[in-house]
Amino acid sequence: MQYRTLGASGLRVSRICLGMLSYGSKNFQPWLLGEEDGRRFVRMALDLGINFFDTADFYSSGESEAILGRAVGSFVERSQVVIATKVGLPLRDGPNEGGLSRKHIFEAVDASLKRLNTDYVDLLQMHTCDTVTPIEETLSALDDVVRAGKALYIGGSNFPAWRLAKSVYHSRHRGLAPVSCMQLQYNLAYREEEREMLPFCEAEGVAVTAYSPLARGLLAGNRADGAEGAVSDKERARAQSDRKGQHLYGSAADWAIAGRLRQVAGELGVSPARLAIAWVASKPVVSSIILGALEDHHLSEACAALDLTLDTQVLRALEEPYVVQAVKDEGFQQVTGRLKTP
Repeated sequence: MQYRTLGASGLRVSRICLGMLSYGSKNFQPWLLGEEDGRRFVRMALDLGINFFDTADFYSSGESEAILGRAVGSFVERSQVVIATKVGLPLRDGPNEGGLSRKHIFEAVDASLKRLNTDYVDLLQMHTCDTVTPIEETLSALDDVVRAGKALYIGGSNFPAWRLAKSVYHSRHRGLAPVSCMQLQYNLAYREEEREMLPFCEAEGVAVTAYSPLARGLLAGNRADGAEGAVSDKERARAQSDRKGQHLYGSAADWAIAGRLRQVAGELGVSPARLAIAWVASKPVVSSIILGALEDHHLSEACAALDLTLDTQVLRALEEPYVVQAVKDEGFQQVTGRLKTP
């Protein structure tokens, strides 16, 4: 396994991060796997040298955190892993049950620590922008969480570049805990973050963790017919019931990119999934790639992708079909109708 520092911090994380969204309750998403599978994948990840695990209180209304907490407690010393979780999306209805207010952050962090069965999380991330709460209040509250020892680092997710810049500079000017990491969707079919976000993160020492490296499985062939992609029943079931994936990916441009990916992968003698992950890993600004695993080979393929070196000709061939597009939203509204803008 390869490891990188998380941006300008001293925290070292594996270049593959196991995303825990895939394990929880089928009431949250019908394609999710239960605790037994979740524990097995955590164990497998540890055996592969993965030390970085990403979850959120929103995932299965906290059950994902609980599964990770119990698995870590069973398999490894707490100090040997890096646990990232998120706060900001509502687990239930109520005027203060979501967002990034001081009140919600304090209550949500304590609840997450209880579910994770730990005294602290390594990385606490703002799950999405709160357009109501002043960012100054949010950053002050997160600084207090860090000073209380309940989180070691803070970060964000799904921010526009201007809002991340405001957060970084406010924290720096006020002497607050720095924003160390930005989690964002990034793959061959969605590269709009290359305009502003990635250059800003590289310039300011903000780590990038990339989720959806396979465009919700589309680049791995989970929506293809038997002639185009050999996928398992689990993968096909996810594609059929993944409302978020269907909302975010599936345009003609996406399919053109998937076709080029299959072509180049065939020429190189590797799977499209391995090649797509290797492309994300080739970007120096990306510290770690967050991968959700439903099958054993998902993790082994991701780890193998780190050893795949792509020359300029391959990179050009993979990137050539991309068409500039509108910025994608987070797709949270497609997961559950309960979600409202804070």
